[in-house]
Amino acid sequence: MRLAALLLTAALPFAAAAEPRVLKDIAYRDPVVTPDAYAKERCKLDLTLPGDDAKGFATFVWFHGGALKAGSKDDPREHCAAIGASFARAGVAFVAADYRLSPRGKYPDYVDDAAAAFTWAVRNIATHGGDPRRVYIGGHSAGGYLALLVGFDPSRLRPHGLSLGDVAGIAQVSGQVFTHYTVREERGISKYKVIADEAAPCFHIQRALPPVFTVYAQKDMLGRAEENQFMVAMLKSAGHAENYSLRVDDRDHGSVGHSLRNDDDPARLAIINFIRKTSANR
Repeated sequence: MRLAALLLTAALPFAAAAEPRVLKDIAYRDPVVTPDAYAKERCKLDLTLPGDDAKGFATFVWFHGGALKAGSKDDPREHCAAIGASFARAGVAFVAADYRLSPRGKYPDYVDDAAAAFTWAVRNIATHGGDPRRVYIGGHSAGGYLALLVGFDPSRLRPHGLSLGDVAGIAQVSGQVFTHYTVREERGISKYKVIADEAAPCFHIQRALPPVFTVYAQKDMLGRAEENQFMVAMLKSAGHAENYSLRVDDRDHGSVGHSLRNDDDPARLAIINFIRKTSANR
């Protein structure tokens, strides 16, 4: 564990919330302006709420992994429902959002979808008792990549009338910080030819970004831990103040994200405490 993350893990104990409530398959894009039939099919989310009496809670918008080519919020291998219930028990609402996948969707379709899902949460969570000033964004692997792009590049939220100031924080797990290899493949570039253009989260690093919490695995896929370490170092170099990270031992690329469903998982505890710590100033 990195020291900053260890301190987060040890801080801010939380009490269990009431039994979570789940609202399934909410369309998060305006049906009148949804780009195509595939977007109507994929652009849905599940909302897991902390309980009937909860008010003013934070919300965590989450995107599943799958290399931008596979996966869904309903795929049991992604454990989105269990992760959502675990966060809701800690008093944090959880939004699990699907998005268009390559090759039927092409860059920037999936990024646009992620921005639209985050916007839905900001615009609608107050109706369910949440605080729209405390909406966080995150994801695992490809989902972490999407969260970083939406939270780092102001052009992604601008069409929705939002800014990076509306992002309470980013908590991403083993995301790609260079231009995603699926985006490279769509452009006819080898997945092993690393580039960093406007489609790379690290391209947009600056001092004035939302708080960032980066989680990766001791046994992550080749190069992914180093990629995340690079981003943490560049954020520090840029003078970004709220920049935290955690390396989880005895986890691989899949289990570091999927284990968030376990109440005693160190990454889950650290993310919840990151949300508690940073949202206190919102």
